Amino acid sequence: MQISIKKQCELLGLNRSSLYYRGKSETEDNIKIMGVIDEIYTGFPYYGSPRITAELKRRGYPINHKRVERLMLVIGLVAIFPKRNLSKRNPNHQIYPYLLKGLVIVRINQVWGIDITYVRANGIWFYLVAVIDWYSRFVLAWKLSATMISDFCVLALKEALVYGKPEIHNSDQGSQFTDKDYVSVLKESGIKISMDGRGRCFDNIFTERLWRTVKYEEVYLKEYQSFEDTEENLKNYFQTYNYRRLHQSLNYQTPSEIYFADKKSKVETIKSLSIYPQFAV
Repeated sequence: MQISIKKQCELLGLNRSSLYYRGKSETEDNIKIMGVIDEIYTGFPYYGSPRITAELKRRGYPINHKRVERLMLVIGLVAIFPKRNLSKRNPNHQIYPYLLKGLVIVRINQVWGIDITYVRANGIWFYLVAVIDWYSRFVLAWKLSATMISDFCVLALKEALVYGKPEIHNSDQGSQFTDKDYVSVLKESGIKISMDGRGRCFDNIFTERLWRTVKYEEVYLKEYQSFEDTEENLKNYFQTYNYRRLHQSLNYQTPSEIYFADKKSKVETIKSLSIYPQFAV
């Protein structure tokens, strides 16, 4: 059954104009500047519009504070120690407490995190969600979407659960992660639900670091031309990230080497599911 955009917005508690951004509503100049703003914000997420304006001017963009402020709102960037204002809270959804305060992460599948970020392709902004195992930094699943409807987050979660089951699942309080369909998957699997405090980005720090890495090592180096092009490039990147990229924080091992260290029996299962066709540990 097809649900209209208007109805989708009503269900999510969003204004229709904020559901998703289409580049046609902005000039080519503004689209270019928004890309630079996103890059600056990723490097300095505590920057508000005044310092981003100053940085843009240093880079040769003659722009005023009000214009920068408006463009930041268009792409959902707010300097609140630093947290992207992407996943809007639905006041009718249940919010769960933060369970990770003081918790030491010492094993795989102890804590999984999930978050959403923006990715631009030819003037259009898409939404990227990823599920990451905090201990190994292994990206268990990711999905790209043209809208913020929760379906793509549910699909990512179900795909991640093929690998195993976390003791705790952590997210922000956005409507995608408090949606009954999403929460029901967690409850049916017996997973404890943890949610960040509002405006507390460091509650989900490992996923935030993932976005920084993805943006600098992949997104900012490419000029994606379409949804399909974006998806294919991200597929190749996450393949490299999981199975080939050495992490200093992991003593120069790959996430897959850490995640599958005690799960060798699972390797053939994952191969057979073809989640990563070029699977290699």
